[in-house]
Amino acid sequence: MTKDEVADALNEIGTLLELKGENTFRSNAYHNAARTIQQLPDDLKELIEQNKLGEIRGIGDALSLKITTLVTTGKLPYLEDLRASLPAGLVQMLRIQGLGPKKVKALYDTLQIDTIEKLKLACEAGEVAKLKGFGDKTQQKILAGIAHLDKIAGRVRIDLALGLGAALLEQVREFPGVIRSELCGSVRRRKETVADLDILVSSKDAQPIMDAFVKLPEVVEVLAQGPTKSSVLAAMHVHGEKVTMQADLRVVTDEQYPFALLYFTGSKEHNIRLRQRAIERELTLNEYALANEKKSVKCKDEAEIFKALGLEYIPPEMREDRGEIEAGEKKAIPVLIEERDIRGVFHNHTTYSDGAHTLEEMALMAKRLGLEYFGVGDHSQSLTIARGLPPGAVRKQWAEIDRLNKKLEGVQIIKGTEVDILEDGSLDYDDELLAGFDYVVASVHSVFGMTEEVMTARVCKALSHPALTMLGHATGRLLLRREGYKINLDEVLKTAAKYGKMIEINAQPTRLDLDWIHVKRAKELGIPIVINPDAHSTGELVLYKYGVQVARRGWLGKDDVFNTRSFAEVMKELKRRKQKVTA
Repeated sequence: MTKDEVADALNEIGTLLELKGENTFRSNAYHNAARTIQQLPDDLKELIEQNKLGEIRGIGDALSLKITTLVTTGKLPYLEDLRASLPAGLVQMLRIQGLGPKKVKALYDTLQIDTIEKLKLACEAGEVAKLKGFGDKTQQKILAGIAHLDKIAGRVRIDLALGLGAALLEQVREFPGVIRSELCGSVRRRKETVADLDILVSSKDAQPIMDAFVKLPEVVEVLAQGPTKSSVLAAMHVHGEKVTMQADLRVVTDEQYPFALLYFTGSKEHNIRLRQRAIERELTLNEYALANEKKSVKCKDEAEIFKALGLEYIPPEMREDRGEIEAGEKKAIPVLIEERDIRGVFHNHTTYSDGAHTLEEMALMAKRLGLEYFGVGDHSQSLTIARGLPPGAVRKQWAEIDRLNKKLEGVQIIKGTEVDILEDGSLDYDDELLAGFDYVVASVHSVFGMTEEVMTARVCKALSHPALTMLGHATGRLLLRREGYKINLDEVLKTAAKYGKMIEINAQPTRLDLDWIHVKRAKELGIPIVINPDAHSTGELVLYKYGVQVARRGWLGKDDVFNTRSFAEVMKELKRRKQKVTA
């Protein structure tokens, strides 16, 4: 068993204990042990063989014995007994937003609800609202949560889908006879969430490739196998999360490959527009060719297909029928931002608030990533759940930043904060303290249940504050987990443009907020975009690359993004903004 598989088992035990009503300390011990196992730098099997597992903090004798059993036998009777003691549907019910183990247990104990389907029926009948601790409001939230689950069913975040897809593609490329290969579909277009994986290969002989594909170690089930297409269910752990997706492999000739790559990349709407252009030229475009009864247009790659249709090459991220065809006609496709263009990041957390690593550790990792500057964005005082900084801690952090900047070479730390936008739209520090920061990220972290009108007014009021530099995660959404709060984003963007504020693309794959559609709108309004990883550890600093993908989908070039500027240029602009505030 791998570390990830052991961690999955420990987390499952913790969750099942919570559902049984065991004390929080006991269940948390398993969740904490799961995190410890995932983060172990040492080989787990070696630790067990050397009888050193029990020496690790948080892993006592009982846990050590269970982990040893899991690793050596691949199963754990204790976990199997726990599973058998509870209906499997209770764990599925935990996926509903706002429904924790205590409420799930209460629903089971009082109404014998053990599936999402039964829960939905009970809510629709008004039975849940009658229960102590629930009420009409909670009942409606549960129904909304179930509807959200239906909406996102089967979808996977882009970072997880890319991890699995890249692992499969890397192996496919090593198969004998593969000429060209690529991931297609939503993954290639870098959509925020993905339903399945499409892998395209060109080869002279498809059968050996098909035979090898269905035998890959990640394949848990073969769904279909044919002469040129196979479908499998594949699974692996990505960033500590188990990902299971359908993956389809198609094999075409190398002559057909450019047309198949274009077709299977999509989107459907983009492809329809391309086929219409082909018809206007008395040609037919499909996944195999661009041709008519008299001729076939030879194309060695996608660029030549676009050229044959009278278009400039359109990058995959832009293929959504959102004006890219018209831009391609005018040879006005923008040069899109690249990962290498990012020179620094803002909005990052350290051990001063809820981050896992120190200021110096975070700055040094930024340097290792080739960045010139590291911007701090620890939480402000009101967010006590995330150890928000009171004014005294802020000044202590400033002093440490000054010391580190004298010591560090090749990277500089910039003084910032992620200040809470309070319920009335004011900011969580007074003006005097705000004036001491080089920049201020402002975000909503509480009271999400406002009407659209009230929430919009709240955020717009914050944007009017002279000290605010950039708006953080504009909708508060958590992809596939929580919908964003109700807000009129067009009004927010207009207000940001009015007051000359920046807007963040929060590059955490769980957020990707602002979304690409509103990024494109922000560009039209002339709003500078900042791509931030919202990193809570050194390993998360690299997440800015997912923000770059959103920026590319929103048609952004290098000059549209603030943190493509050098450290000197950034500090000059931040200083100019501060002088404007005090003028």
